[in-house]
Amino acid sequence: MRIPATMRALQQTSLLGPRDARLITDAPVPHPGWGEVLVRVTVAGVNFADVSKACGVFRGGPRPPYVAGFEAAGEVVALGEAVTGPAPGTLVVGVGDGAFAEYVVLPSAGAMPVPAGWTAEQALGLVVNWPTALAALRPLGGLAAGQTVLIHAAAGATGQATVVLAKHYGATVVATASPGKHETVRALGADHVLDSRDGDLAAGVRRLTGGTGADLVLESAGGATFAASLAAAKRVTGRVVVYGMAGGEAAITNWQLVYEHQVHLVGLNLGVLMQAAPEIFGEVLRELSALVSAGVLAPAQPTVYELADGPKALAELAARATVGKLALRP
Repeated sequence: MRIPATMRALQQTSLLGPRDARLITDAPVPHPGWGEVLVRVTVAGVNFADVSKACGVFRGGPRPPYVAGFEAAGEVVALGEAVTGPAPGTLVVGVGDGAFAEYVVLPSAGAMPVPAGWTAEQALGLVVNWPTALAALRPLGGLAAGQTVLIHAAAGATGQATVVLAKHYGATVVATASPGKHETVRALGADHVLDSRDGDLAAGVRRLTGGTGADLVLESAGGATFAASLAAAKRVTGRVVVYGMAGGEAAITNWQLVYEHQVHLVGLNLGVLMQAAPEIFGEVLRELSALVSAGVLAPAQPTVYELADGPKALAELAARATVGKLALRP
């Protein structure tokens, strides 16, 4: 296969948000280095982290101008030094900088073959949304059958994955979403769905749990919702796993932990989990593989935009106007 010298890509030109993403046609095609593979991108996943990077609030994020995106699925077309697989022609999904483009370099060890019978589009999420959901629920959140879990942003890609997994593990799911998305969340198996714009979500959770609160809260909303998440957790034994801050930063003091919110707080960053606790991340991946084999993780079709419409897709995601997984087609 002939690999061109340049490609189409979505370049972020400022830290003022996705409105300043531009389609360029002369981006250099990257070369795979040691331990890397070059992938011809079939489809790239859109994640809230892309919005955070474009707004300059993602810690350690790239400086503009840069080719945006980090999740891609496509065909391996070249191998770097010391790489024996996956072989050229293999359909893979993985994480690597510059995914909103026709070609991207991925670490060979992290290039996961797409499950048999799945398309590239359906595989998006297997390396971002599903591992985040499972890590938050099980090794970090300690979810057990019969417990109650509160899941924010339940209609999003990670939220939907979390609802499905929590029900599989025998939990009672209390989900939040805007009213127009409630039926989508109920169809996934949520036992209760609350309006995410409710001014007193904690009261709603306490009402549904007989006054005790949720055993586990998965907090990705941030902003004003963060305080409601703390108040919704069961005292002393309740856990709050924080893996996002879509609504902005929120603070908590040691005074509050002693006198107001006696809960367990856990921070989750998937990249840090991979690096600092590879044994835990390995457990997550092995469990995900078993869930795929068992049919628990069923393939879903994302909403796909053309690469030129990337700014629109990112803006709609930032405005919480979307449901499920979003993707860009180069």
